[in-house]
Amino acid sequence: MASRIASRLLRRHGPTLGLLRTYTHVRNYSSQLSGLIPAGPQSSKLTRRHYYFPNASPYQLWSRSFASDSGEKFEAVVPFMGESVTDGTLATFLKKPGDRVEADEAIAQIETDKVTIDVSSPEAGVLEKYIASEGDTVTPGTIVAIVSKSEAPAETHVAPSEEAAPKESPPAKVEEKSPKVEAKPPKVEPPKKQAPKPTPSKTSPTEPQLPPKERERRVPMPRLRKRIANRLKDSQNTFAMLTTFNEVDMTNLMKLRSDYKDEFVKKHGVKLGLMSCFVKAAVSGLQNQPIVNAVIDGDDIIYRDYVDVSVAVGTSKGLVVPVIRDADTMNFADIEKGINNLAKKATEGALSIDEMAGGTFTISNGGVYGSLISTPIINPPQSAILGMHSIVQRPVVVDGNVLARPMMYLALTYDHRLIDGREAVYFLRRIKDLVEDPRRFLLDI
Repeated sequence: MASRIASRLLRRHGPTLGLLRTYTHVRNYSSQLSGLIPAGPQSSKLTRRHYYFPNASPYQLWSRSFASDSGEKFEAVVPFMGESVTDGTLATFLKKPGDRVEADEAIAQIETDKVTIDVSSPEAGVLEKYIASEGDTVTPGTIVAIVSKSEAPAETHVAPSEEAAPKESPPAKVEEKSPKVEAKPPKVEPPKKQAPKPTPSKTSPTEPQLPPKERERRVPMPRLRKRIANRLKDSQNTFAMLTTFNEVDMTNLMKLRSDYKDEFVKKHGVKLGLMSCFVKAAVSGLQNQPIVNAVIDGDDIIYRDYVDVSVAVGTSKGLVVPVIRDADTMNFADIEKGINNLAKKATEGALSIDEMAGGTFTISNGGVYGSLISTPIINPPQSAILGMHSIVQRPVVVDGNVLARPMMYLALTYDHRLIDGREAVYFLRRIKDLVEDPRRFLLDI
């Protein structure tokens, strides 16, 4: 069937038309076809799908997935959002109807449970109109907007609808002349007035609505915040969480960083921070205490022979936890580059779902916000999380003398169902020993 249609389309011009198997082929269908066929009275017939394709043909559905009948209008659709994401909320429109857009330029943003995804324009042109509205729940493939290749403003597309409105007014005058028809509408009106009554049912019996007060405003909770709230509460309900603390003298690590920071930047092109040292120390601790890197799965324990470190990053939209893959195979420079890249993407909202999936252990640095001490919550399906805090000058006894030293509190929250206090304390002591004496990294002791 496909070969018969293709030969009928292009029998006079030599080239053959292949099957359109992907959306990429469909998007370029109109432009490719127009380039193969010369301009003339017969070429205009190709824009009419009923001239060549019957109504029941599946090929006309493919041709309308992105391009309209005229080939000058394209549909911007919701892209694939990941295997574990089925829908999202249309958060904001980045362009207005009538604005000029380029190919692959973002015109709207969709907020999912994990990341924010852009809806891009399929072709360069003018944004004619939006099909969906802000706040709508959309799925992959949903049409969001129409982009036109013409340079005409969006108002030209609305004019036909305005002209059609007066044509519908004459039937209303006919109803006024007939008194019999006027007597029937009052009987149908009462059911329509009862339609708004189901609105009070939106309030959940388990979550009572608070009475409104002055200088208060109620806004819907974003999907990302809902996801964070559910995961944290599930973590509290699932794990038997216990937190152990220790303090670290940062003198030697800060001196090492100060002595070699310039040479480190010249060679590796990235600044030497404190996070890379803590990631390396955590890797060593996980290798010495494999149970901290394990997880409970039903009645089994899964031991992981690899280390994927999740780094908690706070953004304006909420907390995200991108993952540094195979941290046990990286050096300090690789870790610093990975952290900087993920932190930049998190700030710009450009993290993908794959970059946040998985992870065997999490490090959260509340010290960047000035936190002195805290009890972090485990990030499921992991079994432990390390909390870093601010560095503060405190009096410490060193060789019998009281000295002011830069000190940091460390907190390790772990699942007591799997990890005993002995292993947790040994793990935290290993991090303390490595940070206080970085020469241990070189000697692997």
